Amino acid sequence: MAYGTASGPEDIERYYTDIRGGRPPTPEHLEELKARYVAIGNRFPLAGITRQQAEGIERELNATADGETFRAYVGMKHSPPFIPETVDRMRADGIERAVGIAMAPHWSGMSVETYHERIRKATGEGPPAFAFVRSFHDHPGFVAFLAGRVAHALGTLGPAERERAAVIFSAHSLPVRTLEDGSLRCKSCTACEDSCRYADGLRETADLVAAELGLPHRAIAWQSAGRTADPWWGPPIEDVVAELAAAGHPAVVVCSAGFVADHLETLYDLDVELRREAEEAGIHFVRTQMPNADPGFVRVLAQVVREVVREHLR
Repeated sequence: MAYGTASGPEDIERYYTDIRGGRPPTPEHLEELKARYVAIGNRFPLAGITRQQAEGIERELNATADGETFRAYVGMKHSPPFIPETVDRMRADGIERAVGIAMAPHWSGMSVETYHERIRKATGEGPPAFAFVRSFHDHPGFVAFLAGRVAHALGTLGPAERERAAVIFSAHSLPVRTLEDGSLRCKSCTACEDSCRYADGLRETADLVAAELGLPHRAIAWQSAGRTADPWWGPPIEDVVAELAAAGHPAVVVCSAGFVADHLETLYDLDVELRREAEEAGIHFVRTQMPNADPGFVRVLAQVVREVVREHLR
């Protein structure tokens, strides 16, 4: 499962109306959104990448299956094929057992759990019987894959830059609320008692990758906050980049660990907007390549699915 995307310039208004709960964007906001897509060449790659990821997972699972046959389906939250439609198709195909995996490594009640809720509503009491991947942010395979991406990005820098380069691990910001003790939680999530699993998950991914590579300079940051009056998870990534530049770091490598495919939040928010701000601050900007449908990443996803099958569906 994935968030969804506009299918082309003519679909932008429909898509953003859907993610806004049926409220159309203002004409000014719509024109700004269209301009962002123009800035990245009117590319809308998420749907195609998600299909490639699903096809790769299916191939990997069936190549190592012990008498079982796996079939992958794609369901989107905000664009066709919508999750309920996909569940209906699975039922019509006679699927009785299934694993639901959202293409998002870190769990939050406002993100991954909403995909699971759509499946539960669509299935009701009938088949398929679903088990879910809650998160894979700390899976050894995922950590090793990200470490390889960060190491490759650092390798593109000269020796002097590399020695003092900082690595930022980022994820999509979410609106937050403040508890009586002053701690923060995702705004509409009530599942986390001691601390926020979403924020903790990003920190854990950063810690694990940093430990594997021995990174001396690293930070976490939040990107792509929405346009609401709510406070959002911070610090914003643009502030962190500015602080690193002011501290004398010659280069910054951004690992957008909360995303697994290229889309507007990477191609525009990072590659266009953040790159420009980094250049203005006098710091060299490099972004790690997204996992997309890389065979190594697909193998990680297939392993995650296998583990859920063994634990919950046998």
